[in-house]
Amino acid sequence: MTSFVRSITSPKKFITGHGLLAHLNEHIHGFGDNAYVICDEFILERAKNEAGASITAAGNKATFEKFNYECTKEEIERNRELARKAGANIIVGIGGGKTLDTAKATAYYEKLPVVIFPTLASTDAPCTALSVIYKKDGSFDEYLFLPSNPDVVIADTGILAAAPARFFAAGIGDALATYFEARACYAANGDNLVLMKPSTTGLGIATMCYEALLQHAVKAQRAVEQKVYTRAVEETIEATIYLSGVGAESGGLAAAHAIHNGMTAVPSLHRAQHGEKVTFGLLAQLVLENAPLDELETVIKLIKDVGLPLTLEDLGCTEFIESEWRQVAEAACAEGDTMGNMPFPVEPEDVYNAIVVANAIANSYK
Repeated sequence: MTSFVRSITSPKKFITGHGLLAHLNEHIHGFGDNAYVICDEFILERAKNEAGASITAAGNKATFEKFNYECTKEEIERNRELARKAGANIIVGIGGGKTLDTAKATAYYEKLPVVIFPTLASTDAPCTALSVIYKKDGSFDEYLFLPSNPDVVIADTGILAAAPARFFAAGIGDALATYFEARACYAANGDNLVLMKPSTTGLGIATMCYEALLQHAVKAQRAVEQKVYTRAVEETIEATIYLSGVGAESGGLAAAHAIHNGMTAVPSLHRAQHGEKVTFGLLAQLVLENAPLDELETVIKLIKDVGLPLTLEDLGCTEFIESEWRQVAEAACAEGDTMGNMPFPVEPEDVYNAIVVANAIANSYK
């Protein structure tokens, strides 16, 4: 019998609740007593007032620093130096994905624990052992694969529900693909995001993610549109940040994210969110798989009900240029991308055809 190395990777702790920023010390004190906190500009003063008061009231120290907008090697080095100067023994990131990636990378290089506090529920990135590094001009530089996931991920439902509803919907879109990609990767015995074989647990968590979205996502989206939080919001945040993050990292990605990666080169889609493009990538994956009609219709109904873009036109593509989309298909099949985790061979022609048909199907449900 052939033996494969399978994996389950996850943050040590995932905490959800309301008002957690003002009680930050309760959730970090076991990891360090001198925090270096990297914050997005919009939440910096609030973090100083609420989180800072929580930390100093317990007799611990905190240094707050504004994130300089881009997760570059230079920004990571700047924060490393400041963290050392502060004598920090724990790194905290409060903000969007790039802020959190900077905190993860700073902690990795300084060999310190890291606590992640997302202010958007737009992707599952807070839980992953990965930082995406960019160049100063904003273009992609490299992936920094980390040896471990964050020590603690804290999801404050009040803060996440108050963010623009479009970001919350994008997180649902990103998470919606998790089960279908993990299912494909498991069937193919492909590689998950830590380059090991997908585990049964990873697939199980991805399945729970899909079931949670079907049960709670629409109710949660309506609440977030009113800028309030409910139990459905809590359940959906757990699905979009934790279940999706662990399900994707342990279960693996497949066609949906590979097609998303190809779509990043289409100029008219540059304003589309990651999760919005992944959603269309999922429709194309279901066409590639010739998924049952009832499954396809269930996915389309959820996409529509939470207000995600359904067609390429909805995503911002006002003119379908065949040569452009054939390049997308080529890029999606690039060596080393996750298209290789599909349980059957996929050629660029197959992907192009699936994109065209997925868009036609989406238009018929408008």
